[in-house]
Amino acid sequence: MKGSTDRRRFLRLTMAGIIGLTLGDQVLRRQVLASEELPHLAEDNAQAAALKYTHQSPQEDQHCGNCILLQGNEGDEWRPCSIFPGHTVNVKGWCSAWTAKPA
Repeated sequence: MKGSTDRRRFLRLTMAGIIGLTLGDQVLRRQVLASEELPHLAEDNAQAAALKYTHQSPQEDQHCGNCILLQGNEGDEWRPCSIFPGHTVNVKGWCSAWTAKPA
């Protein structure tokens, strides 16, 4: 079972990296600077639904606030995420691309 978990984590990180490279530094930098202006991600957004995004994590130890993909200013309730360009996610939220920040 451990092998399949490692493969899933590798695929999530690879997907996040490809999305990040595709968007480019300029778009991501603009997202972080303008996070106040970005709309909140709706749970019924097609990409959000595909990745099972929810504003409230079903798991206490896995949430956007401790995910490596979350960007923006520490302490903000809604922050940009590299998986959902052009939107902000709730730090208490969760999606299937969740990957723990390194310790």
